[in-house]
Amino acid sequence: MKLKLLVAIAVIAAVPAYAQAPKPAAKPTKAEAQRVVQAISSDKAKTKTYCDLAKLSEQMDEAEQKKDTKKTEALEKQAETLMAALGPDYGKLMDGMAALAPESKEGKEIGVVIEGLDKLCDK
Repeated sequence: MKLKLLVAIAVIAAVPAYAQAPKPAAKPTKAEAQRVVQAISSDKAKTKTYCDLAKLSEQMDEAEQKKDTKKTEALEKQAETLMAALGPDYGKLMDGMAALAPESKEGKEIGVVIEGLDKLCDK
């Protein structure tokens, strides 16, 4: 899954929470990303959920390109549910990724770690 798209999903899903308690997300570390990836990859149900989220993000991207706001909103709700199933650490990681520039050193390092999950979806 494209890292930028994952971050976009995380930001969209987090908007209601930020509306209630606005505070900047802490920038994640590579070690935190590795812990989250390990937790997801070691749990078959979470791995499937992550892969379902990856497929959903592709559908969201298509709906956004077509300017289909109804479908985008419906898919966003589904994404929120899937992200919640991945656990609070995943949500925290994605929120933090929104604070990082994808082209920054940290963004690239963490992106490579997260891409390890994508390889599990290709199986």
